Amino acid sequence: MANRPRAFVREMGLRDGLQSIRTIMPTATKLDWIAREAACGVPEIEVASFVPARLLPQMADAAQVVPGARKVPELMVSVLVPNMRGAQDAIAAGAMKLNYVMSVSESHNMANVRRPVSESLADFGRIVEFCKGLDPTRRPIVAGGLATAFGCTIEGPIPEERSRELAAQLVELGADEIIVADTVGYGNPAAVRRIFAGVLAEAGELPVAAHFHDTRGVGLANVVAALDQGIVRFDASLGGLGGCPYAPGASGNIVMEDLVFLLETMGYATGVDLTKLIEVRKVVQASLADEQKQFHGALSQAGLPKNYAHV
Repeated sequence: MANRPRAFVREMGLRDGLQSIRTIMPTATKLDWIAREAACGVPEIEVASFVPARLLPQMADAAQVVPGARKVPELMVSVLVPNMRGAQDAIAAGAMKLNYVMSVSESHNMANVRRPVSESLADFGRIVEFCKGLDPTRRPIVAGGLATAFGCTIEGPIPEERSRELAAQLVELGADEIIVADTVGYGNPAAVRRIFAGVLAEAGELPVAAHFHDTRGVGLANVVAALDQGIVRFDASLGGLGGCPYAPGASGNIVMEDLVFLLETMGYATGVDLTKLIEVRKVVQASLADEQKQFHGALSQAGLPKNYAHV
């Protein structure tokens, strides 16, 4: 099918996945994973988070992973940052995109980044201004993330208009992209359509990405609902690795292989070689021998359909 609409996938396993398990993956193994997955055609990988090593020892090598990942051709190297200090450290390491995290839920924001949402917003504005003052060759893209947009394990459901209000403030502060996250799996297709319609109304021409978890089995259904609203940017992790420390037992992110299969069979061009991606999953899973229960996915069980080919 010629001229297929483009869909973009972002790998979260190096950050969201690894921070959720006990095993600390060696830097060289991380860089091998990054290179292998990028070679499959995955255009962006969130390779680390810049937080204190005492809080997340799995991310202690972030300053080494970023420059290593920058050597991979044509890869958008993004990182998660929770504050100005993290942003400055990430920029010093050479990050190309900063995915700033704050929560729609006040309680979750306090638990996750230890300050009220108003302070997170103010810090986001300072980060944007700091980046504007950098030489253009060092200036990263700054994305504003809205975690727990559908609810959180502390407060329960969150008023839907709150996501639109915060998205509007991020846009006003100078965000280059908005990321809406169902961090703990409270979302459903109907709510996805409503919340993304509101966020898109505020975002204008800015890219809007969706970050879904499959905690309650509706992750890919939520992807389809987001597609209905015109969203074509999605986060996922290889093997569904990852989750949230404030959702014990959560099954974590939607599975990258299953997401790519869904998008491709629906007629979207992802640029990802799915056959190669499945092989990369095997390599990564083998490198995490003590974490086998953390991996999920339908394709890993059933395989690709006979004579599968891109649409």
